[in-house]
Amino acid sequence: MSNQTPPETIRLWHDYMTTVDPQKLEALLADDAVFESPVVHTPQVGKAVTTAYLRAAAVVLGNPSFRYLNEWFADRSAVLEFACEVDGIRINGVDMIHWDEAGKITHFKVMVRPLKAVNHLHQLMAARLSSAKS
Repeated sequence: MSNQTPPETIRLWHDYMTTVDPQKLEALLADDAVFESPVVHTPQVGKAVTTAYLRAAAVVLGNPSFRYLNEWFADRSAVLEFACEVDGIRINGVDMIHWDEAGKITHFKVMVRPLKAVNHLHQLMAARLSSAKS
């Protein structure tokens, strides 16, 4: 982890990931937030769809093995490296987060490796997002 003190937006993001409280996520996202998935080739635009992806990811990845390894901060952006294991597959990735002057997340991009993990997450996220629509 970085020796820097995390910006408030990142502190609130960590709080959300610990609690997975949908109200905390709702308060953290800008209305025009954009989510970029490692498997969907077009950016997903809007608070509702960004919320859906981030909530699904918190469920799919949110097990006791999930942890942030390193963090890098700029004025209104951060890169958070994470690792976890899902169904015996080791996953390594980064969350690239940008926020506005009010501290609301405006852009959230996820990159994941290795390919086996990307493929497995694609299946799990598709199932989770599909069940959330039902």
